[in-house]
Amino acid sequence: MSQLRAARCLHADGPFEPHSNAERDGGRIMETTRIPPTEVTGLYGAAVKLISRKMLGKVPDSIGVLWHHPAVMKDSMTIGRKVDGWGELDPQLASYAAMAAAATIGCGFCLDLHYFLAHDRGLDEEKVREVPRWREASVFSPLERDVMAYAEAMSATPPAVTDELSARLLDALGPAALVELAGRVGFMNLTARMNVALGIRSSEFAAECGLAPLAVREADVDPAERGPVERGSAELGSAA
Repeated sequence: MSQLRAARCLHADGPFEPHSNAERDGGRIMETTRIPPTEVTGLYGAAVKLISRKMLGKVPDSIGVLWHHPAVMKDSMTIGRKVDGWGELDPQLASYAAMAAAATIGCGFCLDLHYFLAHDRGLDEEKVREVPRWREASVFSPLERDVMAYAEAMSATPPAVTDELSARLLDALGPAALVELAGRVGFMNLTARMNVALGIRSSEFAAECGLAPLAVREADVDPAERGPVERGSAELGSAA
């Protein structure tokens, strides 16, 4: 999972029940994580659960998954808190970069968490929700697009950052902020790839906060979910 930070809206109206990433198949409950969550125990475990409820309003299944190896969880969260404390890069740009990297890798947990955190930190959530389809959206400035392009290119395998893109960002941000951008995207790659590999999925933080669903790229929309006009346009486009 990614870094945690004190949040407000999830528990503003009272305590939430612990969330489960389980899915129903008929009458059976099927875990979606590839490693079943284990019980979080002990004094340190109690502290983790308390902090999770305070920060997120619930204890996500990701805690139970990582609790199989508490040192991995503890050290990852420690690094995350340090990353969260960096201050050379504008917070809005940092949010865009983290989410663009998460979208590239396909980490639903990361996208959901950072969308919620952007709301909680008073960032422009209307723009943040457009990050997964930033190339199609018209709300972003050239600098914001360069930041997300950098995050996307860094998250490719192999990394595909060009000299031209790096030079533009160096000129616009300065060396310290560009180093921070690379560091933030690198950390997101660590956590996002681990979450995806372990099958850790969205915990619905943003939905429980009443936020609109994250935007989806047109290419990722199931044709069956499009309206008649959209389906017709898509079919014409594919035939052209």
